[in-house]
Amino acid sequence: MIKKFLLFLFCFQLVSCDPAALQRSLETLGAGELSSAEVSSGLKQALEIGIGKGSETLSKRDGYYKSAYKILLPPEARKVADKLRNVPGFTNLEEVILEKINRGAEDAARKAKPIFVNSIRQMTFADAMDILMGADNSATTYLNRTTSDTLYQEFNPVIVQSLDKFDARKYWQDAVNVYNKIPFVEKANPDLDDYVTQQALNGLFSMVEVEEKNIRTNIAARTTDLLKKVFAKQDKK
Repeated sequence: MIKKFLLFLFCFQLVSCDPAALQRSLETLGAGELSSAEVSSGLKQALEIGIGKGSETLSKRDGYYKSAYKILLPPEARKVADKLRNVPGFTNLEEVILEKINRGAEDAARKAKPIFVNSIRQMTFADAMDILMGADNSATTYLNRTTSDTLYQEFNPVIVQSLDKFDARKYWQDAVNVYNKIPFVEKANPDLDDYVTQQALNGLFSMVEVEEKNIRTNIAARTTDLLKKVFAKQDKK
């Protein structure tokens, strides 16, 4: 049923939709008791709730570090850690840097909500059919695909600031500089900013996807009257 009321919204908003098609959509909905504004607001509200819960959960201590969303070191970093295992000051490099980058991501997640919410509120439904024909995570997929580049540009400086708060970048750069002096090793990249940013965003979108599915399938998760009204439609399918 969610596909039916989304069809009404998209048909109503798209300029190319003719009156006959709109009428058919209304009839399909059964007199169209939901307005396009309600459906649009309901979907955005669902995503905002997902963002809120996702960022809140991940921003808590160990939200990343001791969860399924833990950011692991890239293969290159593991090679550096293995080589420096017997070097004073870096004997526990892997675990130290793992904690630092995850603490940085947790700190950044706290600041991410307004960035994501602003993107949600500005999202359009031009790519309507992808959502209409999609799965229970179609709204999250759409949001990811259409906003990820902009979000990266916004989120990356926050990640850098948070990593510096925990001295993660300096610690890693110092380790890589020592590693790169070892004869015959392939030089490592001391820059972790891009990797941590990508992984932090992946974790946040994964949390949003979980919440979107929860709202679609769990009546108790619909915490506002608008969500109850909008998503009640799909329960009748």
